[in-house]
Amino acid sequence: MTVVHRAHERAVTTLTLDSPDNRNALSAVLVGELADGLTRCGKDSDVRAIVLTHTGNTFCAGADLRDPPHPDALVGLLRQIVELRKPVLARVTGHVRAGGLGLLGACDIAAASAEATFAFTEVRIGVAPAVISLPLLPRTDPRALARYYLTGERFDAAEAVRTGLLTATGDDVDAVLAPVLDGLRRASPQGLAETKQLLTAKVLETFDRDAADLTALSARLFSSAQAREGMTAFLERRDPAWVV
Repeated sequence: MTVVHRAHERAVTTLTLDSPDNRNALSAVLVGELADGLTRCGKDSDVRAIVLTHTGNTFCAGADLRDPPHPDALVGLLRQIVELRKPVLARVTGHVRAGGLGLLGACDIAAASAEATFAFTEVRIGVAPAVISLPLLPRTDPRALARYYLTGERFDAAEAVRTGLLTATGDDVDAVLAPVLDGLRRASPQGLAETKQLLTAKVLETFDRDAADLTALSARLFSSAQAREGMTAFLERRDPAWVV
């Protein structure tokens, strides 16, 4: 069953995450299909920009604990979004957790409706937001990241804009994105490609410098005893042993 669907209208391709059974979690299958979709868009001269969106009330719930992608695959997906010579936009109308926030960080522009919520929940299952830090640390407010990385607190779309995680929010996310998409359709493909390269240079430096270390950290943490307890507690809908 396909979990990433493709639609195209007036030079903009929409890739829709459609895996409601696991709240669009980053499974090996979803990561693979999304990477394939982005590759197709990169090669298609009719595609000016890509919108990444979702079905259901969750944009992405983070890593699929039952079928997680290899850390290298997730790094590759995030880098692919950053490196793609076409703008990638996130359109969010629901919840975003953990690894899903890495997708937002990798996108060039991210918009969400006012009811969207966000949380870095990794610390609550015994791991850390390691790989997703590659696009997030260069682009978001460090004080805000310190708070939300360390506590796992939920925050709203207005706070996500303030921290730099989102570009914009509003009651109607499509109304928010309409002028953005109009601007992209008026821009030349060459102009977009070269301008995106200017904007992403520092982010790619972070990938070059830190990807191997953060991938190793992620693998080590996910294989740890505390992570096993945290993931088991999550799946059993109970508090892990360390909660006081």
